[in-house]
Amino acid sequence: MTSVQAHYEGHLAPLYAWLQGGEDQAFNRGQRELAEIGLLTNRAGYAVDLGAGFGMHTIPLARAGWKVLAIDGSVVLLDQLRTHADSERVATVQDDLLRFPQHLSGRPDLILCMGDTLTHLSDAATVQSLFSSASEHLPPGGRLVLSFRDYTNALEGVERFIPVNADETRIASCLLEYAEDTVRVTDILHERSEGRWRMRVSAYRKLRLAPDWVLRELDGHGFAAKPEAGLAGMMRVVAVRR
Repeated sequence: MTSVQAHYEGHLAPLYAWLQGGEDQAFNRGQRELAEIGLLTNRAGYAVDLGAGFGMHTIPLARAGWKVLAIDGSVVLLDQLRTHADSERVATVQDDLLRFPQHLSGRPDLILCMGDTLTHLSDAATVQSLFSSASEHLPPGGRLVLSFRDYTNALEGVERFIPVNADETRIASCLLEYAEDTVRVTDILHERSEGRWRMRVSAYRKLRLAPDWVLRELDGHGFAAKPEAGLAGMMRVVAVRR
């Protein structure tokens, strides 16, 4: 089993846009999600996108006039993001998400941590540190927007096998195996080349974050948090700094 960063760099990152149905579809979904939250109709400001990937939310924000600091651990994904980004509006940084304060060029109005990025953190204490840092750097009325998958109810049997995407030359699926505080995710990719199917497999761990725990922690760190349904079955939380 590998680290999250090694798993993405060596296995998922080159395929990630394809797994999302392509970059254009992903940007459109990100735009719709940001519009649902009301982030594209108000005055644009300065945003931080933690775990920005290839820019599913960064690009729509920048197109709407926001200046964005996009942080991710993957060189591959950030390279893809830069091909779509206006360098005057988007600054990209490869670094650990918790080090975002070192790269700020001002006080952010908005911090995003979406697309299940939150469960990639190493443990609950690291999640608490992220909330603390977000609370410290956001002004009153500033927003922290999270999305994450609720793994607290363990799937059993064949339900643990999840189809992800497929076409004529690729089939992607994953297997979930539950431990007390984490879930082991095994990503399985079959690729067809020269008339043969070849399989690549990589595994890493995600956190099992209880939604009630997340909401309590946000409240304790000075946020008024509202849970709602997010994309692809995820939970989304819009938290406003009190």
